[in-house]
Amino acid sequence: MNRQLWIATLATLGLIISACSKENPAPAAESSPVAEEATTQTSEDTTEATTEATESVVVVEESAAEAEPADQKIVLAQAGEAATARSWKYREGTNFTRMIPTQPTVGGADKIEVAEIFMYSCPHCYNLEATINRWADSKDPGVRFVRIPAIFNPIAQIHAQLYYTEVFLTQSGKLKNPNAFRNMVFEEIHRKGNRLASETTIQRLFARAGVSEDDFNRTWGSFEVNQALRRAADLSRRYGVASVPMIVVNGKYRTNMGSVGSYPKLIELIDELTVREGLR
Repeated sequence: MNRQLWIATLATLGLIISACSKENPAPAAESSPVAEEATTQTSEDTTEATTEATESVVVVEESAAEAEPADQKIVLAQAGEAATARSWKYREGTNFTRMIPTQPTVGGADKIEVAEIFMYSCPHCYNLEATINRWADSKDPGVRFVRIPAIFNPIAQIHAQLYYTEVFLTQSGKLKNPNAFRNMVFEEIHRKGNRLASETTIQRLFARAGVSEDDFNRTWGSFEVNQALRRAADLSRRYGVASVPMIVVNGKYRTNMGSVGSYPKLIELIDELTVREGLR
């Protein structure tokens, strides 16, 4: 094997395994000078839910569906157009897994839901952030994007509580720029070496974003936040989350970047799965 082929092989293997999982602690993000400790050990009792700031956190059961052949051609029927046969680019069992029965979603059945299961401390989630945000800004209006924080260990637990505090402060109008705040959290952890491992350090971060200490305290330990944490753990268990970032489409299709090899291909797969689901 020549030198160029050997380098290409190593690069491909690197893409396939890039995820934060219990078996393989995640490496530090390339852009971060601070070594990040492994934060993705799973627990049998705690697993990894988010809504967009404007979405309510409601679990909705959907009916189970039988498995379809991986290479099945589906006929598209649109108004004013002749029905056409379509072959899918990505394959079930190779690029994504179909969950049977179909599992609950965060929101209602009015839209197709795309959920990102993530951890703030995961460098791969940090690297995916800009790409998935661009997709979310231009997604089809019939698609709902939500986030579900994974709860693998104590630091992931406190970061999940941080996330839902962020969500509900945004809903109440106390946090004015949630996207900027989310970026601030990632930057603190992956570029400044601040692990945000205590309520005190997290409260200070919210204060920098203009949230008063009283508003933070009322939200941090609230019933709404604790209920959202329980639902996140339940959904992560139902989805079989063992590594992050993971994508779940409508409680039915599960995938990750390692299944396709790159973030652009992951976005392409998400779009294909939402089209598949829209045909049902």
